[in-house]
Amino acid sequence: MNLVTVSTYFNLGEAGLVCSRLEAAGFHPYLANEMAAGWLGGTSSATLIRVEVPENEATDAKEFLAAPTE
Repeated sequence: MNLVTVSTYFNLGEAGLVCSRLEAAGFHPYLANEMAAGWLGGTSSATLIRVEVPENEATDAKEFLAAPTE
């Protein structure tokens, strides 16, 4: 299964929130570089935390994240 990055963050909390939103919407997200940020106290200036989804969900996930929230 190929994963595609749909968004990137320096802050683990922000990345986790986006991951939760995607999960609640039925996507299957994965946080890449999550541990690197955890070692650095929740933020990572050395590497980005990537929110990734399976390739077949990438287009819909990007549209979902770009849509305005109420």
